[in-house]
Amino acid sequence: MPDTSSEPAPVIIGNEPGAFPHGVLAERHPAIIRQVRDAFPYDPERRRALDALLASCADGVIEPLPVDADARDRRRWADWGMDAYAGRSWFDVPWLWAESHFYRRLLDAVGYFGPGVWEGLDPFRPAKLAELDAPETDEELAALDALADLPTDERTRALLHGSLWGNRADLGFRLSDSGPGTGTKDRVPALVTDDSDVLWSLLPPAGTSASGRSASGPSASGPSAAGTSATGPTTLCLVADNAGRELVPDLLLVSHLLGRGRIDRAVLHVKPYPYYVSDATPADVLDALRRLGAAGGAAAVYGDRLWTALTDGRVTVRAHPFSCAPLPYADMPDDLRAEFAAATVTVLKGDLNYRRLVGDRWWSPTTSFADATAYFPGPVAALRTLKSDVITGLTADTEAALVANGEQRWRTSGTHALIQVRR
Repeated sequence: MPDTSSEPAPVIIGNEPGAFPHGVLAERHPAIIRQVRDAFPYDPERRRALDALLASCADGVIEPLPVDADARDRRRWADWGMDAYAGRSWFDVPWLWAESHFYRRLLDAVGYFGPGVWEGLDPFRPAKLAELDAPETDEELAALDALADLPTDERTRALLHGSLWGNRADLGFRLSDSGPGTGTKDRVPALVTDDSDVLWSLLPPAGTSASGRSASGPSASGPSAAGTSATGPTTLCLVADNAGRELVPDLLLVSHLLGRGRIDRAVLHVKPYPYYVSDATPADVLDALRRLGAAGGAAAVYGDRLWTALTDGRVTVRAHPFSCAPLPYADMPDDLRAEFAAATVTVLKGDLNYRRLVGDRWWSPTTSFADATAYFPGPVAALRTLKSDVITGLTADTEAALVANGEQRWRTSGTHALIQVRR
């Protein structure tokens, strides 16, 4: 484990009653166990294992992985701190570590790692599919048809905001700079930091990618023309967050950038196994592509472009084991570091990835995002709806306005978002 004794901000622990992390451990995790228990007709052995995990969440301690767990996985968790935290209360270890280990133990309880009839079955799949096939998804995908008539810069901005807000995007694709809400008491914009112009500057203008492909449609302007010509293949690494109606806008954005010639290739990083209830896995990518095709219209065009790009290698899907690690990205292994270093820009989606990017610590909100991510091996961007306490990169005025509005839950309620970029 890395030495954190000299770090400027303390690691977040879940041992303070009434605080958001404590509520996740004490209330959300037991609710998730009950939800999973009711979603499948698990046999008595699996139900006993779920009941034992439920009891452990309340007053138990962290236990090592079962002796029959995969040897490689046991070694990884040993490297990730198991020896230091086994035998301690869930509430007394770093919150990020406790959350991650909970989901790993939940998969053990349902028999995901087998052998047996439940091997490889995603315990969260029913909820994921219900959201993906909801009528609201039809409405959001139908809204894509109207985007075709917009200037390229507005279409690009709309798709970026759709990816940012995910299933809070109000029919998916708003053009408002403030996002789906108007901010706390209409005084603070919902988008508290917006570095989108910096993000676009990292990509070449439409039609000028290294492959020489020309984008169809009108010439680009605004965010579509902000970049400088690439000297080599332009690669976007997108580290995905949730599946379902949040993964779909991510795929639409990638498809759009490919179609406009803003990128030559994309690498989509997802989780190797079910994680944090709704995090995307390779199977979820296929479900999202199926959903795009079934929607018809513009959605099917976006989906067909992605399907073709997957088959010819311009889009690849990665599921690195470190994606489910209970550690910040500062501790990433060398092979993953090399992948991110080779990218033109890496975009990390969602709240958990943000916590891992800047470190799950009690930073002052005005801590420099660039300083917090200085270790990252290449240009990096965060698209995040705020759903936990961690925050960096705010101006003093924005922080003061949020506090002055009296909204105590602005960090965790999902009503605010940010786009932050470090070149």
